[in-house]
Amino acid sequence: MDEELRRRLQATANAEPADYSWAGSESRWRSFTYALAGIVYVLRTQTNTRIMSAATIAVVVAGWWVGIDGLRWAVLVFALALVWVAEFINAAIEAVTNISAPSFHPLAKVAKDVAAGAVLVASVAALLIGALILAPPLFDKLSAGFSPHW
Repeated sequence: MDEELRRRLQATANAEPADYSWAGSESRWRSFTYALAGIVYVLRTQTNTRIMSAATIAVVVAGWWVGIDGLRWAVLVFALALVWVAEFINAAIEAVTNISAPSFHPLAKVAKDVAAGAVLVASVAALLIGALILAPPLFDKLSAGFSPHW
């Protein structure tokens, strides 16, 4: 390994984030409150979170109603979390991009578009997972209610 690469790797490995942060966290509780502030920010400012909240509630209610098992719950929760995490990262990238490129820059647009694309990919995957898990028991439960009783 050449000396320059070794120096760069060592500099990264030894970097102290608190040396570069304007708001270091002195406690776990304070870290938790910063995370809560981030969640509140996303829920308050990102309009798509209203749709995501409704979809999350609908999936949870449907899963409870049809009585899916633990493994299916785990997969659904993971799919829902994936979409939410993608949305949170998207919001963070948008905020940082707005600071670093206050006027239009083609690469700022790329960053925002790619982040939004990640949310779309996660959402489509979650939709497919939800359909695969919930559609069969929902269909069974709903069709049982509409079958004629001769």
